[in-house]
Amino acid sequence: MKTEVVKIREDDVQTPEGRRLLERAGEVIKAGGLVAFPTETVYGLGGNAFDPAASARIYAAKGRPSDNPLIVHIADLDDLTGVASEVPDEAYALAERFWPGPLTIIMKKKPELPAETTGGLDTVAVRFPSHRTAQGLIKAGGGFIAAPSANLSGRPSPTAAEHCVEDLDGRVDMIIDGGRVGIGVESSIIDISGGTPDLLRPGYVTASMLARVLGKKVEKCFGVEKADDRPRAPGMKYRHYAPRGEMVMVRGDSADVIGYINAEASGASGKGIRTAVIASGKTAGFYTCADRVYAAGDSPEEIAGNLFGILRQLDADSMERIFTEAFDGGGELSEAVMNRLIKACGNNIVEV
Repeated sequence: MKTEVVKIREDDVQTPEGRRLLERAGEVIKAGGLVAFPTETVYGLGGNAFDPAASARIYAAKGRPSDNPLIVHIADLDDLTGVASEVPDEAYALAERFWPGPLTIIMKKKPELPAETTGGLDTVAVRFPSHRTAQGLIKAGGGFIAAPSANLSGRPSPTAAEHCVEDLDGRVDMIIDGGRVGIGVESSIIDISGGTPDLLRPGYVTASMLARVLGKKVEKCFGVEKADDRPRAPGMKYRHYAPRGEMVMVRGDSADVIGYINAEASGASGKGIRTAVIASGKTAGFYTCADRVYAAGDSPEEIAGNLFGILRQLDADSMERIFTEAFDGGGELSEAVMNRLIKACGNNIVEV
């Protein structure tokens, strides 16, 4: 398969050329094809949510486990009832505050929505992205686009079109180059299909923000209890974001972390192992023994925006042993960063 790459930035959406390209991309979706597209969080890999064959193609293109549900993207609030059989008042309250935006809401699904899209669940995860290119594609493609992140399963999520090309060239019909995304980590996911609201994946919309809207506590449930449990949302069960090199997170007092990583990196480098460190902007200069140091930034927003790009660059630079600081001191957005980093490390954490 030849993958076509077209450039449609948000400012291009209302131009004649932008509309023409979006219509072409929409026809690909309607014909059962796959299109990678930008959102405000990461790039998504989209197919017709009501076409079981298209959803199956998404899983095949990514090498994604078939019990890992997809998110249905809409571009009109009225379309929520097109995929959800029950839309509680809580859903509308959350939508009024956070949509369009980086929040996914799980509700009971309509019977017409195929099991291939929902990972066999009786619920559906729905999002209304704020990115104008994404909205244009959703409308052009029929209003309901199922889309996980546009990367090979287990790899870091894509925050630029070149990441999609790297993973999916020859596997999908089209990639829309919308430039680098803004947020850099996937949407928060809240499940309101049961008796209590559960935050299943942390993101830019935090548990406390959700609780203020709902007027009740939001439980945090970021993983499955048993290995054979079916995940309720993307990102709960399988290893994600991992670079190819061995990666470890080092937590503790800053001076102890720096000392430990420098000693370990020196020993590894002495054996010819290419070593790397992911650090904050403030501490990056203190790592003198690694082959390469990647400064992720200092604020949670900076770190979130840079994280997946750094994880991909580690592979491009052939890093074999990777040490990362723990970025857990910046409030609830840091929780989303740490969630992704811990998965990237495979829970390989050293306390010093």
